[in-house]
Amino acid sequence: MGTDLDFYVVCALAVLITGISKSGFAGGLGVLAVPAMSLFVAPQTAAAIMLPILCAMDVANIWQYRRTWVRRYITLLLPGALAGLALGAATFRWLDADLLRIGVGLLSLWFVVDYLMRARPAAVVTGGGTASAFGFGALSGLTSFVAHAGGPPVKAFLLSRNLDKSTFVGTNSVFFFLMNQIKLVPYFLLGQFSIENLSVSLMLAPFVPVGVLIGFRLHRLISQDRFTAVVYALLLVAGLKLLWDGLSAFA
Repeated sequence: MGTDLDFYVVCALAVLITGISKSGFAGGLGVLAVPAMSLFVAPQTAAAIMLPILCAMDVANIWQYRRTWVRRYITLLLPGALAGLALGAATFRWLDADLLRIGVGLLSLWFVVDYLMRARPAAVVTGGGTASAFGFGALSGLTSFVAHAGGPPVKAFLLSRNLDKSTFVGTNSVFFFLMNQIKLVPYFLLGQFSIENLSVSLMLAPFVPVGVLIGFRLHRLISQDRFTAVVYALLLVAGLKLLWDGLSAFA
């Protein structure tokens, strides 16, 4: 476990960014947390530290957006999500840390490319029906279990529904509240909630309400696009660093 000041500063910033992103813009920037923390600890450890924090954020979000969510879209996404979570739980323990760093690094870079493609004026996001909802849900469940990075597939699905921003955030919030509550059981059974991991989560807890309240405020005040551009640049740096660290182990 990284215990130097740099580790805690990066973790605190990751929690703040995640809180702002989840509460204001239905996530997307939360994918930064595990890659950034994985610069200091194994990705599995980073994911375990973040899960209690994410659950606390989820409670605040579903209260804030309790009147603005669509049950039908949750019903469509959840079966695939459960399948993805099961696959993630089955492979989580045996994944090599360096291979996982490479995987999370590549995933981070994919999110950046996906963001840039969607930012193009000509880009069109399509959703499809029940089959595509299962696919989006499964990809979200797998990446969510391994690295709490399940936001982009769900965003891709919901964007095609042309929801207003509060309904978009509300539906996303309810979905991930359910996902993260389900993840608590396999994470516990896999022994990820050690005293050390939970102690770090507790130390980071004061940053949760700060990030959440800022997110609620920004949801009302500013455009998402300008804010996301800066943090996706940071995600690009984190992804490249993870790839370098992971590949160096095989050099």
